[in-house]
Amino acid sequence: MQLHNRGVRQDVRELGALLGEVLEEQTSRKAFERVESCRRAAIDYRAGDIESRDPLITELEGLSPHQQRIVARAFTTYFELINLAEERERVRSIRTESDEETLQDSLETAAEELGEADVDTVEQVLSDVLIEPTFTAHPTEARRKTVKSKLRTISTYLERLDECLLTEKEQSQIWRDIDAEITSLWQTPQVRNRQPEPEDEARNVQWYLENTLFDVVGEVYDELADAIDGEVENNIEVPKLFEFRSWAGSDRDGNPYVTPDVTANTLERQRSVVIDRYRDQLKRLSGVLSQDGSRIDAGSAFQASLERDQERLPGSARTAEERYPGEPYRQKLKFMRERLERVGDVRPGGYDDVEQLLDDLEVIAMSLRENGGESVVESHVDPIRRQVATFGFSLASLDLREHQQKHTDAIAEALERQGVDYHALTEDERVELLTDAALQDEQVIDLSDTDGLSEDSTRVLQLFDTLADWQSEYGVEAIDTYCISMTDEPSHVLEVLFLADQSGVVSLPEHCGIDVVPLLETEYALSGARRIMGTLFENEAYRQALEARGRTQEIMLGYSDSNKENGFLAANWSLYKNQRNLGDICDDYDVTMRLFHGRGGSISRGGGPMNEALLALPNSTVTGQVKFTEQGEAIAEKYGNPRIAERNIEQMLNAQLRSRFQAMNQPEEEIREEWIDAMDTMANAARQEYRNLLESDGFVQYFEQATPITVIEDLDLGSRPASRSGERTVEDLRAIPWVFSWTQSRCILPGWYALATGIDAYLDEGGSVETLQEMYDEWAFFRTTLDNAALSLSRTELEIANQYADLADPDLRERFFPRVTDEYERAVDLVTTIGQRDELHTRDWLGENLERRNPYVDPLNVLQTYLLDRTHRTDVEERTLRLTVKGIAAGMKNTG
Repeated sequence: MQLHNRGVRQDVRELGALLGEVLEEQTSRKAFERVESCRRAAIDYRAGDIESRDPLITELEGLSPHQQRIVARAFTTYFELINLAEERERVRSIRTESDEETLQDSLETAAEELGEADVDTVEQVLSDVLIEPTFTAHPTEARRKTVKSKLRTISTYLERLDECLLTEKEQSQIWRDIDAEITSLWQTPQVRNRQPEPEDEARNVQWYLENTLFDVVGEVYDELADAIDGEVENNIEVPKLFEFRSWAGSDRDGNPYVTPDVTANTLERQRSVVIDRYRDQLKRLSGVLSQDGSRIDAGSAFQASLERDQERLPGSARTAEERYPGEPYRQKLKFMRERLERVGDVRPGGYDDVEQLLDDLEVIAMSLRENGGESVVESHVDPIRRQVATFGFSLASLDLREHQQKHTDAIAEALERQGVDYHALTEDERVELLTDAALQDEQVIDLSDTDGLSEDSTRVLQLFDTLADWQSEYGVEAIDTYCISMTDEPSHVLEVLFLADQSGVVSLPEHCGIDVVPLLETEYALSGARRIMGTLFENEAYRQALEARGRTQEIMLGYSDSNKENGFLAANWSLYKNQRNLGDICDDYDVTMRLFHGRGGSISRGGGPMNEALLALPNSTVTGQVKFTEQGEAIAEKYGNPRIAERNIEQMLNAQLRSRFQAMNQPEEEIREEWIDAMDTMANAARQEYRNLLESDGFVQYFEQATPITVIEDLDLGSRPASRSGERTVEDLRAIPWVFSWTQSRCILPGWYALATGIDAYLDEGGSVETLQEMYDEWAFFRTTLDNAALSLSRTELEIANQYADLADPDLRERFFPRVTDEYERAVDLVTTIGQRDELHTRDWLGENLERRNPYVDPLNVLQTYLLDRTHRTDVEERTLRLTVKGIAAGMKNTG
């Protein structure tokens, strides 16, 4: 059976040709020829047909500012189209391998592994697993929403060409429509003319939840249920395995624009969207459940439920009877739609919580089964039940987040009115005061009284003052997590518990309406994990809060700032060791741990294949529950296309099911002492080299001169400022622009720097390459770490990076670029030797990807360095420079 009509090369060729036609129509033949000349020069150099990039450089620098802008736009648009072609190729691979039963990391392979265990073990694994992808508003998405919409339309056309049997006339019509979209895309501004607002970011996240994930999650559940039925004899009910969460519209850390109104609007909009989707689903279900009440016995439970609805909604009862006489299921569904419409309404009769909706769906399912309608339940009712269980009435639960210092200062200002100098208290004294306050019935501070307080402290108190109202209006589950950035002390956690207590969200010992989540990201915090968590677990107020939350403690690990502080290798090893340490601490106190991995899209920020990352976690940390951030362009890449979204979810679930099963069988994996010693040696040396680089006199100036950081800071990528205080220091700069800048200059230093120094230190102390090769073959953590570094090394192009280095002062260039080059070359040699392979990467598709893309990214890099070197840029040149950033991001398929 032929599944597809096309291939990636054909898509690339025909889209590229169509873009060329649009370029010529919209500009001129001469403009088209200039772009072609640049393209050929870049390809010829990469192919070895010419000795240098001088013809490309001469061509680009000889253009007028207007002509340079056309070139930048042409290559940027090309990458946006080629990304669609590669996305389509990925879908082809998924469908083909699924059809041939060769798909890796499938739910069938997970079920086969579980099938070796007894039924009780399988049920326990399923019961333990809960995967919580958490969408953030972090500013790493370089494309405008309008541009993404047009690209999604073109993607839909490519799907039809590839998967449908079409006449020549139909194909011609589709290509006409693609031509129209590319023409419109060319005429659409690529660069934002305003900074996005937090609600823009919230709507962006909402789009993926509403238009992709809402539909594909049910398909994943169905596939898993079928796979398990094929491997396990007993009929096992698949429980809720996914819950989606979001920071968009609620993450306040460093973002003064996220106000209570923004959060309230996000909660309201998400509830409205998901309820509308449920009403649509129930309307479709009504078209299916047309059974004649005189020919079936709906059952006493169903009849009692229907009668309660008639009493609850007498007006709707008359309408239901008139519209659906003798059709009990349709009458029931009419009531259910009406109850959904009244959620959050002043009219009575609406659902009080999502459990009531699930109960109604269960009543229908039971009645259908009693009438021989099992297939109807499986095909039409179960998918809706799983959607309701997954998305609730909130679509995605919101996490609140703020920097710990803001809480400390707000409490200090509020307590100063009570005669307490909170800032002057020791850590132990702060813990004692906060504990006593949370345990007593009397209120200590009035959150609504903010007269005379600073702006930041007013914001903090207003947030907590509003939190109880949100939970009352939208349900506790809609906004029940509070994450504390830069947590360094136990008091930082207790401060949030205290403020929640003052707001009425917490009332110990009976009720605790939030999970308080410390974000451990500094070396001080990670190394002091037992001090922080142990103090909390032994604290009476916090112990009561834990009991009220089911003795589950969520702990977030910050990959981004840990890497920026310690470097790639040292950060990865520190995070691994501290995850094991946190697992031990929670075990000691009989607390279930849920790790929250603060990962970014790039390798240096914890990115890389999610399924490999989950399988590489220490067994002692795999409790079944896991949470991780999804950010920026990674959201679009993973969840923009429904089939790719389904595949990503499938791979996550495969990895988590297998990891939990493995952890149950072997709670502590065996890691040789010599491997741990080797990692300690490598990580210590790597951290020292990395810190030495960052702290070298002049390095910050070199970074500013040899990367486009100054342009990136003004790009309006997100609603949040690029740095925490506006200072030009590596420490103050946020991790995203730090990585983004290096990625633009094709020197992806954060993803590999000091790796070679670390490995060499181990070898110099008598270690052997053979031991490192054994570690790579037998230890998932070490293999994943090296493979991720290899991905960053593969995408690094030092010859291009050299042009950026030339922008720096000559003395700075000579001090730093040779040092970076030497580290890179040694790392390439060591990674390939340890991995026992000729190429850096292990994925054939990556090699083809780089070969296809690199010649087209080069002109954008050459043009960017030329414009960066100009001391006085015109407005047109400034816009072109910003456009090159967009184009390189599209070409690299990565920003921060």
